[in-house]
Amino acid sequence: MKRQKITIAKGDGIGPEIMDAVLDIFKAAEVPLEFEEVGIGEQVYLSGNTSGITSEAWDSIRTNKVFLKAPITTPQGGGYKSLNVTLRKTLGLYANIRPCKSFHPFIATKHPDMDVVIVRENEEDLYAGIEHQQTDEVVQCLKLISRPGCEKIVRYAFEYAKLYNRKKVSCFVKDNIMKHTDGLFHSVFKEIAKEYPDIESDSWIIDIAAARLADTPEMFDVVVTSNLYGDIISDIAAQISGSVGLAGSSNVGSEVAMFEAIHGSAPDIAGKKIANPSGLLRGAIMMLNHVGLQEKAELIKNAWSCTIEEGIHTADIYKEGESTQKVNTEEFAKAVIERLGQYPKKLNPTIYSRGTQINLPEYVRPERKEKSLRGVDVFVDWRGEHTNDLAEQLQQLNNDLKLTMITNRGVKVWPKGFKETFCTDHWRCRFEAADGLNPAKSDIVKILNQAIDHNLDVIKTENLYTFDGKRGYSLGQGQ
Repeated sequence: MKRQKITIAKGDGIGPEIMDAVLDIFKAAEVPLEFEEVGIGEQVYLSGNTSGITSEAWDSIRTNKVFLKAPITTPQGGGYKSLNVTLRKTLGLYANIRPCKSFHPFIATKHPDMDVVIVRENEEDLYAGIEHQQTDEVVQCLKLISRPGCEKIVRYAFEYAKLYNRKKVSCFVKDNIMKHTDGLFHSVFKEIAKEYPDIESDSWIIDIAAARLADTPEMFDVVVTSNLYGDIISDIAAQISGSVGLAGSSNVGSEVAMFEAIHGSAPDIAGKKIANPSGLLRGAIMMLNHVGLQEKAELIKNAWSCTIEEGIHTADIYKEGESTQKVNTEEFAKAVIERLGQYPKKLNPTIYSRGTQINLPEYVRPERKEKSLRGVDVFVDWRGEHTNDLAEQLQQLNNDLKLTMITNRGVKVWPKGFKETFCTDHWRCRFEAADGLNPAKSDIVKILNQAIDHNLDVIKTENLYTFDGKRGYSLGQGQ
């Protein structure tokens, strides 16, 4: 039988040491895979390749479809973009899955019954990285949330719960503030949850959700959330389960999947052979499940559990009086190898479902809604002292679109603003059509031309639309 080929990268810092440990375990377990190594990360960056990855590496990953990656280092300064983000977005790896389970009493934790899986959207949100400095005092970062992005990640979370016999999916959002972006994520979650009546679902505001996750993680099972929230809470969940160093993750797309540890390259301990390979190993076990090698995944995971419960620990999780033996990276891998074929006595043995994968239906675009222009937000760089002075200048630009509101950092300051409100040099000036009027985009152009004539520094505009009569833009705070 022809062996499936996967791409591997040993990465930077402790990456080569922990990858070698994982490959030694795979070899001993007779995992039927062929490995094609590529170079990515720090040395590629420093060679003058600002992306941190060569075209040959791209070709290998795209051809083999499966990528096992050790941690990499992004050089400080120089404006280098994160290769991790580039890989996830370029390859369409829309779902990041991070199981966070405690291994009490063998690894110290305050949450002995914790078993949570974080399913994080991986392509959108603030991680689009679209930022601009607009005035001396204000920079912006665009938060982009799309309906197809929401549908894919939410459906994946429910399909994951179904495949792994999970009972509940919880949605973490902040739609009490971000009513359109997080509001879309939440509304899609509620729609899709109805398709899975056998799986319980609930929704949480992210701040109290994070607090509950840190305090009583036992109340959660599968959590689905957007990119930034997921990045933060998955590290919290991994740490309170025992150690970030133990957690692996998968990054799944419709064509390619990438598997990794969630920790960094730890250059301060590189070469000392003391790093814990568990995070990368557990990511590699997820990879084995992905390619249909459940028996090998079970074999290795149960051997790892035996090693942990026997107290054979690397320095990061070693506890005097509780652990039995402090080992280095190679010794830990050897201990796992020696226990291949054994089952843990106290930790639950691992049994994976055979021959199953998560396959999502292709996204179907909904019918277009009736989109109607209602006005424009004109953003102005202005350093005057009195908001009424700005309003007087702006009202000279009125046509069928008339000035109705000025905000500063989202807070309404005209009409009837408060003198206590602190203002920067960045002003949102809203022009809207009266009810019954149908403005044209040419009205916006007239406003911008008039602004030039009046020496107003317009730095950006955002058109205001309704969709099937529903407002598609936020009100000002205090409006």
